[in-house]
Amino acid sequence: MILQVQNVTKRFGGLQALSDVTFDLPEGQILGLIGPNGAGKTTLFNVINGVYAPNAGRVIFRGEDITGKPSYEVSRRGMARAHQVVRPLHELTVRENVMVGACFGREGLHLAAAARKADAALAQVGLADRADQPSGNLNVAQKKRLELARALAAHPYLLLLDEVLAGLNPSEIASMMETIRAIRDEGFTILMIEHVMQAVMSISDRILVLDYGVLIASGSPEEVVNNPQVIEAYLGDPEMTARLMAE
Repeated sequence: MILQVQNVTKRFGGLQALSDVTFDLPEGQILGLIGPNGAGKTTLFNVINGVYAPNAGRVIFRGEDITGKPSYEVSRRGMARAHQVVRPLHELTVRENVMVGACFGREGLHLAAAARKADAALAQVGLADRADQPSGNLNVAQKKRLELARALAAHPYLLLLDEVLAGLNPSEIASMMETIRAIRDEGFTILMIEHVMQAVMSISDRILVLDYGVLIASGSPEEVVNNPQVIEAYLGDPEMTARLMAE
């Protein structure tokens, strides 16, 4: 297992954000994480990659206990994250933004090597022709791809993708899904939060469902979409959920 989350609990004062969450992620899979707003999905990501230390439980990454280690140490060990809210460094070019990931990622590359790694990552996500442009000139879909390229340039073993489809139109979603599948086919393991249900159901090998910080379901997309507890907590109309699997 590339990632093991064991009995993770996180509290903020009187708010129980995560309650005894446990799951494993085998290498080479895409694992989707879904749930209503406020379910604890981003908090779980923050615990996994070191933004928060849990109040209880452990995070094991590639056989090493990384619980509570700061994000920069987790990044050096080979975990990278693409954030939901994209904040590129507008004063830098697209290439220079991606070089940041290469410099502070698993390999800790120097500038010349980081530039080569950045160009390779930009080619992976379809932004090679934008490399010399100011990052502030990109549209929303391009900024999402920039964020993904920056994470890829860190040369991670595990990619955490936080709503990379948010704000995209249907054709942009389809294109981004093709990119994510291609990245997985190159050997990356992916854990992704997503609200675009048809997309996450079609692309994921397995699905986790959080509700009020509790893991209420885990399994194949087919198993999850037909789980009565999931339908009640999140998906809603059973007929609509059936269409998710048919489309």
